[in-house]
Amino acid sequence: MATERQYREHIVRYGRMLHERGFVAATDGNLSVRLSANRILSTPTCMSKGEMRPSDLVVVDMEGRLISGKRKVSSEIGMHLLIYRLRSDIRGIVHAHPPTATGFAAAGVPLNQPLVCEVVIGLGSIPLAKYGTPGTTELTEALEPLVPGFDAILMSNHGVVAYGADLEQAYMKMETVEHFARIALVTHQLGHQKPLGAAELEKLVVVRAKYMNSGQPEAQGQASGNGHGRKKAAAEPQPVDASPATGLGRRTIR
Repeated sequence: MATERQYREHIVRYGRMLHERGFVAATDGNLSVRLSANRILSTPTCMSKGEMRPSDLVVVDMEGRLISGKRKVSSEIGMHLLIYRLRSDIRGIVHAHPPTATGFAAAGVPLNQPLVCEVVIGLGSIPLAKYGTPGTTELTEALEPLVPGFDAILMSNHGVVAYGADLEQAYMKMETVEHFARIALVTHQLGHQKPLGAAELEKLVVVRAKYMNSGQPEAQGQASGNGHGRKKAAAEPQPVDASPATGLGRRTIR
């Protein structure tokens, strides 16, 4: 287990990477790490993610109240707290505005077509949450039905949130979302998409199971015993803009 100082350094590092890759601009975006059951380390409001220092970060409780730190708490902390409440396996969250994926969100188009096998294995599907005003309960209410079943979500006219067993996983999922969005955009420009068929998807389910159980980092989520992403999810109602054709939008195997 890393120390709080190490977690602070992790957030600063991945914040800088988001900024360098153009996933955020100005003071956009926010990152957080779960330190304990009631302590969340987060980026502050109104600060470039490329200019942060470890001492700039704030610690809040699960109600969003400031515990320590000299800067102000982000108005979007409620989104992070919602995810931590609903997903006991999550310890790191990244919210950003990667241009291509955010373009899909602004166009009202989910990334839910199984076009690339690596994305199916790693994320399954990336749904689209309805619009909610940032920093309000509208946003958390829009995300709430999707958080239990997905590890990355497009937010209409807003951006992307991704989360994982640690901050590195959350960041890599954000990269995967943007990379897949670029691929999906090319298929739109070519005027033709060729999603994987049912037989191919069934094989990928098997591959995904082996991958998640082979000692890869994401297998940590399975060990949490929270029941998320098991096959029973297929029988539950589909969330908004999930992919009904594949069922792989959910964390079917983890």
